[in-house]
Amino acid sequence: MSKVTMLTLAVVGLLAVNLGLIAFLVLRKPAPPPHERQDGPRNVIIEKLGLTEAQTARYDQLITEHQAEIRRLNDEIRKTKNNLYATLASDSESREDFFISRLGALQRQVETAHYTHFMALKNLCTPDQKDKFNDLTTSLADYFAIGKRPPMGR
Repeated sequence: MSKVTMLTLAVVGLLAVNLGLIAFLVLRKPAPPPHERQDGPRNVIIEKLGLTEAQTARYDQLITEHQAEIRRLNDEIRKTKNNLYATLASDSESREDFFISRLGALQRQVETAHYTHFMALKNLCTPDQKDKFNDLTTSLADYFAIGKRPPMGR
């Protein structure tokens, strides 16, 4: 194979790689807007309910409190799971039931925290907004289902 043939093959190969890269960059799905990545359902809820600035400020405060509580509970769940699975290394199964019961109680606290959070949001609403809130509640359970996030307010 001559040098000219090899050089021609290299140029054609590099051209194909460049065209493939350009096609990938042009045809790929765009990243979601920053507010959707960071706020989850926050902006959708504010828009759907038509919250005022004062209501939005209070809602942001509720979100911060809720996230702190869920983070704390998730940390406790992780620690309890670590303790549960650590019992596998020993022959004693006496603590297994304790840790499984504890996980159930913690999951109950997570669900109670979610419910309480949305009750607080509902209490922020005016009577007109409560009708919109009631429409929104049909998608809340699906939104918080593990592994799937459908669009809010479908």
